[in-house]
Amino acid sequence: MSFENLNLIEPIQRALTAEGYTTPTPIQQQAIPLILEGKDVLGCAQTGTGKTAAFSIPILQLLYQQRQSKRGIQVLILTPTRELAIQIDESIAAYGKFTRTTHTVVFGGVSQLRQTTALKRGVEILVATPGRLLDLMTQGFIDLRNLSVFVLDEADRMLDMGFINDVKKVIAKLPPKRQTLFFSATMPPEIQKLADVLLTRPSKIEVTPPSSTVDKIEQSLYYTNKPDKPKLLLHLIEEHGISTALVFTRTKHGADKVVKFLHKADIKSAAIHGNKSQNARQNALNEFKKGNIKVLVATDIAARGIDIDELTHVFNFDLPNVPETYVHRIGRTGRAGNEGIAISFCDIEERTELKDIEKLAGMKIPVVEEHPYTMAPGALTQKILPKQKVAPNKKRWHKTKRRN
Repeated sequence: MSFENLNLIEPIQRALTAEGYTTPTPIQQQAIPLILEGKDVLGCAQTGTGKTAAFSIPILQLLYQQRQSKRGIQVLILTPTRELAIQIDESIAAYGKFTRTTHTVVFGGVSQLRQTTALKRGVEILVATPGRLLDLMTQGFIDLRNLSVFVLDEADRMLDMGFINDVKKVIAKLPPKRQTLFFSATMPPEIQKLADVLLTRPSKIEVTPPSSTVDKIEQSLYYTNKPDKPKLLLHLIEEHGISTALVFTRTKHGADKVVKFLHKADIKSAAIHGNKSQNARQNALNEFKKGNIKVLVATDIAARGIDIDELTHVFNFDLPNVPETYVHRIGRTGRAGNEGIAISFCDIEERTELKDIEKLAGMKIPVVEEHPYTMAPGALTQKILPKQKVAPNKKRWHKTKRRN
């Protein structure tokens, strides 16, 4: 099937051709006709499946065909991170460049002046993160009375990041008569309940099983000691001549340490995480896309919006605490039908996380045993002890009580 078979209008078809799009992905094949028919859609699709185009393209067509009937904000796309919001807005600009559709993006962490100026000029499509959207609604800059389409993107990540209450506040302000498009990579119970409330007789699209890993991604596992992880990373980058790599760390401090180590080895790299300013994060991402930076080191929240078709390698420098996060991470590569490589490091304290990941994925990640930074013999045979929850300052509190 080609995009020409989806009954798209000529301005959108011309834009897709200019972008080099020829064949729609499975989620695009299923979602575009349903959205054009005005149906609510519940889409369960992992990252890299093309869902941004799956909802953006038909929305642009509906607006083009109904332009004379309504004014003001007609489409709201709610997404969890600034990076993802920016990329969705850029996609809308690309797909709709011949439709004269007005759009803008609002997010926190920066001055609101440029955003409010754009809103005052008037927009048809608004892409937003929850916090800044609620702020601007409270200030009277955003009026959603004429809204006809609401898109909730990355719903599960909204839950992970603690935005679910903000999302519910936004939903309470929406007109009851609207088309709703709901997308999530996974469907935990609370997200399923939210979908049940939001959607009316939805058409369900499930391109791949929830939390499954992309078939075209080659996965491998390296057991190593924690202090040796930076040296192993550098060894693999140099040995394999890796040109682009996204490296995931568990903490912001860990990301900065990896960048510092790579800089000493003359590897151009940058870190993106919550302590970096919006401009610093966006500049690092742009330089990475241009190829001026070889390695981008990120925490999970900061990396959620990264969408780079040519990204060849993803490294799990630290294994994630939540097994579903592993799927999101490796889904940053192998996008747009390309093959990708995902390499994970596991130290002796991360074996529980590895066990959970392999259980979720339904597979054993192939282990590379021969490398310069292997664990000491017998380390892996040690019993995995359950991790205990520590009550901070409990002992100190008791001492203080006795003194009183």
